[in-house]
Amino acid sequence: MRTPHESIVHSVLDGRNIKPIIGFDVKDFRDLAQIGVYLGERKMQQIANAHREFAMDAIQALVTTPSITTPVQFLQEWLPGFVEIITAARKADTLMGIQTVGSWEDEQIVQGVKELTASAQPYGDYTNIPEASWNTNWVYRTVVRGEQGLMCSVLEEARAGRINVDSSADKRRSCMLSLEIQRNYIGFYGFNSGDNNTYGFLNDPNLPNYHTAAENAAATSTMWSDKSFLEICNDIRTAIAGLRTGALDQIDPEELPLTLAVATDAVDYLSVVADYGISVRDWMTRAYPKIRVVSAPELNNANSSANVFYLYADRINDSSTDGGYTWIQAVPAKFLALGVERLAKGFKEDYSNATAGAMLKRPWAVYRVTGI
Repeated sequence: MRTPHESIVHSVLDGRNIKPIIGFDVKDFRDLAQIGVYLGERKMQQIANAHREFAMDAIQALVTTPSITTPVQFLQEWLPGFVEIITAARKADTLMGIQTVGSWEDEQIVQGVKELTASAQPYGDYTNIPEASWNTNWVYRTVVRGEQGLMCSVLEEARAGRINVDSSADKRRSCMLSLEIQRNYIGFYGFNSGDNNTYGFLNDPNLPNYHTAAENAAATSTMWSDKSFLEICNDIRTAIAGLRTGALDQIDPEELPLTLAVATDAVDYLSVVADYGISVRDWMTRAYPKIRVVSAPELNNANSSANVFYLYADRINDSSTDGGYTWIQAVPAKFLALGVERLAKGFKEDYSNATAGAMLKRPWAVYRVTGI
């Protein structure tokens, strides 16, 4: 017989009879009180609607490593495309153009120079007749061949495709870019390999000496960054006058197309304005509309750490038969596919180019200024 203060035992389950409760009905939820589970009718309805089966196991220690609920991979949004790393602008072609001459296998590019030799004399009935003649010289430039190849495997291409990258196509573009960078470099600096004759825009042996830019009003600097509108205009005007004088008036800056090649560090100072609102570029456009302005990073610090500019005539009609160009960049082969080798697990490709660098044909048509 139970005493008044004796606790009521609602149920007894031994270890063998502990098991999940499966398939209960909402109306049976009150019976859970017999095993110590107390739920209100509303809460039980919510649980029943959400989970049709559940088990009441004993609490035990974790058997997995605690982690975040959602891996970060499922919380990433990938932007389209790729941002490519750029290289310095290649301006050799813009400054000198490209003359595709000769063949990839050639050793030299040769330019003939002809001079008429004659000296008129006072006439005399019985004097010897002064005879006219001509003389030729030859200017040589050595051809330099570059090479760049690639290798691509089957697995590499398949995996690159997963990130929307065409591995072989990008490697071909890289080959072309590498060869173009090399050709541009030779176009400015030449190529020194023993006794070869391959020169560039900055070191052709026929280049005239530099002229130093005038100092500013305070006599503290020759740099355009420290000069006024009138002082920068004076530097350009002096170069134009020097070009005309050095060419013995064969160059008319108002009629012939000219190029002003300026160091990248200095070119933006052509936007310096006068008190009345026009810039140096505006003045040039009005006074010398035939001059084009081209900036090049290779002209930065080109002469003993000083920035420079070149002023030269693009082309001159002087009765020559070579085309009349002041500068040429001789390029036998801009891009040449050498061959493809098929491998068991991929393929190899090889590409090449050939350039003879720069050739200054008319030194008297170039005026150089340093210290800007």
